[in-house]
Amino acid sequence: MAQGYVKPSDLPQVIPVFPLAGVLVLPRGQLPLNIFEPRYLNMVDDAMAGDRIIGMIQPSGGLPAQPGLARVGCAGRITSFAETSDGRYLITLTGVSRFAVEAELPGQAPYRQVRARYEAFETDLTAPDLDAGFDREPLLGALRPYLESRGLDIDWETAEGAPMEALVNSLSMALPFEPPEKQALLEAPAVPDRAEVLTALLRIDAAGDDEDAPLQ
Repeated sequence: MAQGYVKPSDLPQVIPVFPLAGVLVLPRGQLPLNIFEPRYLNMVDDAMAGDRIIGMIQPSGGLPAQPGLARVGCAGRITSFAETSDGRYLITLTGVSRFAVEAELPGQAPYRQVRARYEAFETDLTAPDLDAGFDREPLLGALRPYLESRGLDIDWETAEGAPMEALVNSLSMALPFEPPEKQALLEAPAVPDRAEVLTALLRIDAAGDDEDAPLQ
């Protein structure tokens, strides 16, 4: 059960959205955000005064000042909040459920709002038990060269023991994939599908690095 939400109708049907390219929150994942634009400070104020729900969504073409929105985002709940001396908000969003955008709503608020439909993602509200039979070696095997090529590292002991959902979702959120790739990870039907997409993306990247390598 995701933070007290049992079924899609428990979630607010109209939510503010934060369009941000290349940024994901996934169910039960935690996303730290540094909020400083006035309209988004206003959004956080309103969310904190209500149900604390904000939808993270990727922009999708259109004018820079008012880009289109991807058809699927993920609603998160503000689970930590701090204000800095210079007026910024440091918040953590914990993912609750993905949603489909039914419509964007006109309104008086300076930030954007949508009517969200959660029914297609009802399983997001329950943590899956996926660890039995989870073979993480293909994923970790593809991850090693990806990280090495970028001079990055992770706690491999933690990665080798982490539950499947936590491992797959944290990597999907943290790794610097392009926005379309991030969207593909978000829209994967379930965690095992997301693991397959993630592994494929890591392998494609490694193959690209090999092609770019200078001939000896």
